[in-house]
Order: sequence, then structure tokens, then C-alpha cells
Amino acid sequence: MNSEQNTNLIPSTVMDEGRKRVIGIMAAILASLHMQTADDLFGGPQGSPRTDKLIAASVQWAERIMEKIDGAFPK
Repeated sequence: MNSEQNTNLIPSTVMDEGRKRVIGIMAAILASLHMQTADDLFGGPQGSPRTDKLIAASVQWAERIMEKIDGAFPK
């Protein structure tokens, strides 16, 4: 993940564990919808560039979805 992508992420110090779990579950669902082969899903121990990019994009989308939810239902 490059520094440009890192700037779009919420700092982990302000994110509670429950929120991280929700984003993780959402990202897993989003990523699984785009994994087309067993290699995408299981890969090797070193991973693959395609899978790594797919997971990073899924996390970003999950965070954006959570931001929309936060905007619709403020604390």
C-alpha cells in the first residue's frame, strides 16, 4: 500500500475494535465478490499483487460505506 492510499485510511488509534471488525467483515464480503479463482482466495504464502490490491480496495470501500452510515446516523 503506498502512502497516498494510507492517507485515506482512518488512523487505527482512533478506531475501536468493534468498528475494525465491522469494516473487516464488510471488506471480506466485498473482496470475495471479486475473487474469481481458488488462487485468488487462497493464493500462496507470499500472496499475489492482484489479491493484495483487491483487499486494499475492499477496505477502502468498506470505510467509505461506514462514513456514509456515520453521516446518516450521527452519534
